[in-house]
Amino acid sequence: MDRRLSLLLLVSSLLLALSFPAASAADDVESNDESLIRQVVDGEQEPNDDHHHFRLFKRRFGKSYATEEEHNYRFSVFKSNLRRASRHQKLDPSAVHGVTQFCDLTPAEFRRNHLGLKRRLRLPSDANKALILPTEDLPTDFDWREHGAVAPVKNQGMCGSCWSFSTTGAMEGAHFLATGKLESLSEQQLVDCDHECDPDEPGSCDAGCGGGLMNSALEYTLKAGGLMREEDYPYTGNDRGTCKFDKTKVVASVANFSVVSLDEDQIAANLVKNGPLAVAINAVFMQTYVGGVSCPYICSKRLDHGVLLVGYGSGAYAPIRLKEKSYWIIKNSWGEHWGEKGFYKICRGRNICGVDSMVSTVAAVHTTSR
Repeated sequence: MDRRLSLLLLVSSLLLALSFPAASAADDVESNDESLIRQVVDGEQEPNDDHHHFRLFKRRFGKSYATEEEHNYRFSVFKSNLRRASRHQKLDPSAVHGVTQFCDLTPAEFRRNHLGLKRRLRLPSDANKALILPTEDLPTDFDWREHGAVAPVKNQGMCGSCWSFSTTGAMEGAHFLATGKLESLSEQQLVDCDHECDPDEPGSCDAGCGGGLMNSALEYTLKAGGLMREEDYPYTGNDRGTCKFDKTKVVASVANFSVVSLDEDQIAANLVKNGPLAVAINAVFMQTYVGGVSCPYICSKRLDHGVLLVGYGSGAYAPIRLKEKSYWIIKNSWGEHWGEKGFYKICRGRNICGVDSMVSTVAAVHTTSR
């Protein structure tokens, strides 16, 4: 690797660690292996270095392959993703990009197995619009994790069920606000039982690991009467089972939900008042994200991933210029070993990666005691 680039990346990582001491992924480095596995490498590497990084990758993430042919193919994909991470670093210098658990997957495999948002070109014509809320007295920083409304990070596995995790996250938060009790709700119920369709968009039916939409899932929940606990209907990561919904075990149900306008102050106001929000995003930069605040110069607004907006903050975000920038705090569904312990920071202000385009708030819930 060119020594100047190595020095630049090292300085950038150190500055990010200083700028985000509570959550920066750089703070978690405990060994040389972890330090190397987080590196972004450029196109000038010697082949032996690629082999070394691949060995570290397999060890860190427990990867193994059934045949030599599969191993060699995954190695070629891994090398391609190293170069891709390097390109992402140049396009998104306020974040740290490098090796993640998805680096042996092609972009198509990543989208198919770890995203799952059905494409939507517009909001349904009959969607409830959220009320306009006052924004004058919003706190400068806010994080629902600090107030008990966010369940631990979950993992959707190799199933395109992100939409179900975004939906349960919003309902978990709304249920907490209504009852003071945080319940982990069942994504598998949505995967197995929700086949709700948007009449305004053909082919938009929720389809388990084949994808879905948060608004459709909330509509299903309204009709079904609510969601069961995770422990009563545990997640399996596949959609090959039959629906096992038991209405007598419902613990949280939606009274109503609304879509929030494409206005970041209104999104923040709804977040503070109503709890975590179900949002959609373009996840192209998330495949190689390690930490920091993601603020890419160019990012598609084609939405392909459902996540949960849990807060917002501000801080010194650019490693070189140390500019102050506000950002959204996103809870993802790829486990705690991805990103900043399962969370993602993306800058506010320009609808980056479409994060402001499809936002839903669960304004109230009925509760069921058992």
